[in-house]
Amino acid sequence: MIGELLRTQPEIALFTSLAIGYLIGSFRIGPIQLGGVCGTLIVALLLGQTGARLAPDLKNIAFALFIFALGFTGGPQFFANIGRGWRYGLLSVVEIVSVLVLIMIAVTVMRLDAGTAAGLLAGAATESAVIGTASEAIARLGFDEAQTLRLQANIVTAYSVSYLFGLITIVLFTSQFAPLLLRVDLREEAARVWRKLGGDGALSEGQHAAAPALVGRVFRIGAAHGATVLTIEQQHGFNLTIEQVRRNGANVPVDPHLALASGDIVLVAGRREAIVAAAPDLGDEVDGAGFGQVLAEKLDVVLTRRDAHGLTVAQMRERAPPDEARGVYIAAVTRLETTIPALPGTELNRGDVLTLVGAKADVERGARRLGYVLVATQKTDFVYLGLGVLVGMAIGHLGGRIGGVSLALGTGGGCLLSGLLFGWIRSRHPLVGSLPPAAAQILKDFGLATFIAAVGLSAGPDAIKLVREYGLALPAAGILMVLVPGLLSLWIGRMFLKLETPMLLGAIAGQQCSTPAISALVGVTGNSTPVIGYTITYALSNIFLPLMGPVVVGLAGKLS
Repeated sequence: MIGELLRTQPEIALFTSLAIGYLIGSFRIGPIQLGGVCGTLIVALLLGQTGARLAPDLKNIAFALFIFALGFTGGPQFFANIGRGWRYGLLSVVEIVSVLVLIMIAVTVMRLDAGTAAGLLAGAATESAVIGTASEAIARLGFDEAQTLRLQANIVTAYSVSYLFGLITIVLFTSQFAPLLLRVDLREEAARVWRKLGGDGALSEGQHAAAPALVGRVFRIGAAHGATVLTIEQQHGFNLTIEQVRRNGANVPVDPHLALASGDIVLVAGRREAIVAAAPDLGDEVDGAGFGQVLAEKLDVVLTRRDAHGLTVAQMRERAPPDEARGVYIAAVTRLETTIPALPGTELNRGDVLTLVGAKADVERGARRLGYVLVATQKTDFVYLGLGVLVGMAIGHLGGRIGGVSLALGTGGGCLLSGLLFGWIRSRHPLVGSLPPAAAQILKDFGLATFIAAVGLSAGPDAIKLVREYGLALPAAGILMVLVPGLLSLWIGRMFLKLETPMLLGAIAGQQCSTPAISALVGVTGNSTPVIGYTITYALSNIFLPLMGPVVVGLAGKLS
């Protein structure tokens, strides 16, 4: 009865897979969480035993939207990091090369077919997008329909088996085993790096902060009698600003060359540690009830200045003319939808979203100098979106033969490259191509989940056969494909690249595209310093790994 209902109304199977799959994926055991995509796949594989199938066109459309949105959101950071973030980017190269070598060894030793090899890559590297690009590559091999469906089913089954073991391995490796190998206390090391970047020891993102990083306080001038506003601000690296001065009960216009007098009541805003350091030189702190909120305006600004790329927050403030930088503070830095510490030593990239706070006139002036304001909008430019997907489909028809191996990008690879290009154009010309972050996230989440549900339903009958054929070999291979690149990156990053341990471990989590791993790392370190390394390798691996799907299919087909 249920099987007949699912076969005649496959949309029921789709939304059942999504609902139950995301419910299963939400459960957490320690730092391990399957996630909605893997949960959806497991449920779809079970429901696929009933014979329920989704139309191939729906699967293709869903994947095209997902992969385009993935490229679109990652485009600005990808191009920003591909040149200057070479130290971290090298770790993504280590990941790509080592997993390809390991896959080819597995193909030779275990006699894996092209589908199983691609699924092993997707699962061990925890990169679901490989399923789509590899499936398209298999469809172009010229096999009959039954053989093509069997190989595509093997991708999904191998992915589902190796994903769980790859996920557990990368989480435990980065948060537990690697610190033991390096003989470091990860929490103490992260605290040291936090202070090195200019943090003052206050707790960071993910914790309950002891005090906000940016504050406003009121002082009665004593020891600072006779000093000018500019002198005081300059002494403290322009990390504080005298916003208001009240003399004999009346407000005095604040000018950089204004000399402060004993008894003046001044409102000082800026970084908390700078104000704490300046307090003895200013005078006694007094009640500020008569002053308004000074850090009241907040603007999200996309950094587009070419000369600002690679500079730290402190360097950018030092190089800016005082009259332009005065009163503008960076409260947060968002990169690839992930918040990284906005500390003086944090390096900024073009494409970063900077949250500026301060007085209205100050932050508007800062926004004009740094880039463009990220206007909150709910509107999606469907002309731009549709054109981008069409261009991606056109690029997907490109292909050729390299060393006797037939390679074609397919719709997935083409839309990924198109998304990169259109996202980069959008970052340079913000008046065109609106795709709000929430809309892009829906495209990615729903597109990938629908695609995964479709391939899981079609793979159901063949899943058990593959598991019986290889047994524990696939999980073991998945574990090795995490440990070998991880150990290589750990050695190269420590011995040759001289990367700080928290950033190095974050980069290893990023090269595996593992969100659970970076979440576990942030929990262990107690601050968000690992995220700095994570965002760079995540941006690169998230693009390069899906493009390896057709490569693995071509090479495995040649060897097997």
